Amino acid sequence: MKGLNQMLKQLQEAQSRMQQVQEELAGKEVEASAGGGMVRVRMNGRHELVSLKIDPQVVDPEDVEMLEDLVIAALGEARGRVEEMVREEMGRVAGGLTLPGMF
Repeated sequence: MKGLNQMLKQLQEAQSRMQQVQEELAGKEVEASAGGGMVRVRMNGRHELVSLKIDPQVVDPEDVEMLEDLVIAALGEARGRVEEMVREEMGRVAGGLTLPGMF
């Protein structure tokens, strides 16, 4: 029973630390770009778009589809970087333990 109580205590501590890390991640940002930097985005650790910059040279009313593709590409890159950042931070908390569905 003592071992079970110890394990529960460790899980509670890990959960508390993970919550703290999630709050810290919300304040961190990643930047990604597409089209050679013509479209740049910043996203926080909660996967929220913080900023979007579009170089006026890429705005072509005759080719809106290209601009849409660049925005989607930049967002996808930023999302991937955020996911990697989250995995790294949560991995530190979990001490290398990977639990299904956690991150």
